[in-house]
Order: sequence, then structure tokens, then C-alpha cells
Amino acid sequence: MTFNIVTLGCKVNQYESQLMFEYMCEAGFLPANDSTADITIINSCTVTSTSDSKNRKVINRTRRENPDAIIVLTGCMPQAFSNDLNLFRDCDIVLGNVSRSQLIPTLKEYMQNGEQIINIAPHENHESFESMRVNKFLERTRAFVKIEDGCNRFCSYCIIPYARGRVRSKSLEDLKSEVTVLAQQGYNEIVLVGINLSAYGSDIDSSLADAVECVCSVDGVERVRLSSLEPELMTEDVLMRFAKQPKFCPHFHLSLQSGCTETLKRMHRHYTADEYADIVSDIRRIFDNPSITTDIMVGFAGETEEEFENSLNFSDYISFAKVHVFSYSRRKGTVADKMPDQVDPKVKNLRSKLMIEHTDNKRKEFLLSQVGRVEEVLFEIKNRSGFYEGYTKNYTPVYVKSDNDLIGKIIPVKLMEAEKDYCIGVIE
Repeated sequence: MTFNIVTLGCKVNQYESQLMFEYMCEAGFLPANDSTADITIINSCTVTSTSDSKNRKVINRTRRENPDAIIVLTGCMPQAFSNDLNLFRDCDIVLGNVSRSQLIPTLKEYMQNGEQIINIAPHENHESFESMRVNKFLERTRAFVKIEDGCNRFCSYCIIPYARGRVRSKSLEDLKSEVTVLAQQGYNEIVLVGINLSAYGSDIDSSLADAVECVCSVDGVERVRLSSLEPELMTEDVLMRFAKQPKFCPHFHLSLQSGCTETLKRMHRHYTADEYADIVSDIRRIFDNPSITTDIMVGFAGETEEEFENSLNFSDYISFAKVHVFSYSRRKGTVADKMPDQVDPKVKNLRSKLMIEHTDNKRKEFLLSQVGRVEEVLFEIKNRSGFYEGYTKNYTPVYVKSDNDLIGKIIPVKLMEAEKDYCIGVIE
């Protein structure tokens, strides 16, 4: 039988989809060449209500286009909303995050009796990190490695702690073993990912700095990169330990959400705008040519025009390399859903457009600041225009023309021009 996996959401989901891909292949199932697979596994995201809408569209499209397929729904949506059976009406198998390892036996059970199976075990306090490792990744040059799951923060707008449980971490021994295999497979860059990556090790008497040092020690790994980070855990000591590792990539995606301290308090974030600015200042002092990227939410419950202006001005002050701007989306089951003074959707839309305009201008300034520099670029693909595309250590996208195959190679490149969202360079 053939299978497809549709992945929605974050890098953690991408890692877990790769894990399920390997489970399926080891059990004798074959990857499909098109959408007419016998089995479609949908690895869902539920970070916003828009994510839930995308999940439903994928389920409906799969059932419409391939009515005889076995549809498996897994990931965060069923885990967070296990009691809403209406969400699962077109699915044959539903597995929560806790039950993901039961994929193969559950498939075999369904194929025997043909009856819908819903297996959504609850998260438990003090549960351990799920035993998992991947041996390869779908990309040729970099591999995501999940080292942390869960979150203890309970931001007022967020459903994820209910979908992912409490913080739990992969042991350093398991991490080194997994990365060693990936390095032997030829992956130049390792990206460490987690639901609350900054909290890595808090449950096992370790730290994210320990994890970075562990991966940097593996022969064959040339770069170590981090995914999204909670800012307040990036202390000067942690940053100094990162900086001592030549393989460490100085790209910090520090989740901001709002540049207004009053809004941050209602969000139940754990820092003020001034504290965030101090952390950015530390990064720019400690590292040569780092990049700071972030997420900014507009239109959170109770956000006044003054608060929005404060957030807008703060984004200008920090001068981010890139920003993902999005409007607040109410989530059933969260504190913020019941807050007063919900912002009108039209106001959210206007604020989003203005924030995007400002942050796009700062993006242009950042790319212009890279022009003239010589940076090592890891090339990943050749696009349809004949350019090889890759990234510098600070995650600046670079396009280069070459008669030679550059994919998978790290090469010094002089950055000559800045376009809208990338730099054009020449090989040194």
C-alpha cells in the first residue's frame, strides 16, 4: 500500500512527519508518487483558528479527491480538541500526539475491521520525552532535530500547552547519537527545534547551551542553528557559551508578539519591552553580524491605538532582519478568548498592513547592510531562473549564478546587491 504525509505547521511537525515516514517505510508501506495514495496521514497544526481551518480543508479535499483512501489525522488539533468529534467525522484514524507511536499497529487494526479508531491519550505530568530519532531528512543539506517538547508558559492566547503537555527534553546522549548518524549521512547543518526550545534541559538538569555544545562536538556537522526562541531565557551566560562555538549560526528568532509592555502583560508573556531590547543589545554586542527575526501579533484583545503605536515604534527601534506579522486569532479554551475589548477585524487588518509596511522597510535595510560582506553560504537548491540558493550563517538568503553544482557545499560569497528578500552574490 502507498502513503502520503501532509505536514501543517512548525518545524517540530516536520521532524515528526519524517519520523512517521520512517515508521511507514520500515513497516513495508511505499511512498506514493502522487495524491492518489492508499493512506494519507495529515499531521495537523492548531496554533491559530486559521490553522484549524487549513486542517479541515486538507481533510475535506483528501476525502473528495480520493474517497477510498484511509485518512489518518494526527498532531496538535486532535490532542487539543479531543472531545470535538465533529472535527474527526471524515477521518478513519485519529491519533493524538501522545499516541503517535501507535501509528503502525493502529493502521493494521483498522485494515482488519474497517471501523473508525480514535486514540487520543491525555498528556500526564512528569511524562518523559518520547523516544524518537530520524536517520535522514527530506532536505539534502540540513536536518531538523527535535530536542524538546511541551511548554509550561500558558500565554493567555495560546492553546499549545494543552496540545503538547509540559516541558520535556531529549537526553544529550540520545541527541549526540542521532546527530552523529545524520552527519554520516552528509547533512551539513543541524537545526535544533522544540515547542519551547529555550526551556530545553530544565527537566533533566541541563540547558540549551549544553545541547548546542553537544551537537557542535560531532564530527561532520559544520553548522548548528536554533529555531524559534523565548527571549527571556537568552541570558548573557548562555549567549557567551553559544559565541564560543565556531559552528554556531548567529540567527536568533526571538518571539516578541508585541513591542508594548502593557500588551505583553495581558498576553502573560514573561518579559517587558525594555528587557527584550536589552537581550537584543547583548546579542549584537557578543556576536559579529547577527540577525534578529521575530513574530509580531497585532490586534490582541484590548490593544488600544496607543499600544499598537508603541509596538510599531518598538519594531522600528529594534530594526529586525525579518518579521512575521499576524493578527490575533481567538482560540476557544484560552484566557484571551474571554477577555473584554476584542479588536474589530477591520482594525486588525489595518494594523497588520501598517506593521508589515514598517517591518518590510527594515528588512530592506538589513539586506542592504549585508552588501559588500563576504559570507559563507550553504547552497540548497537551484531555482528555475538558474540561480543557486543558499543561506549565510545569519540566515540571509543568497542567490548565485554558477556553472558548477553548488548544492550541499559551503562556499565564501561576496554579497553584491540587495533585492526585496535576498542578496545576489558572486563566489569569491
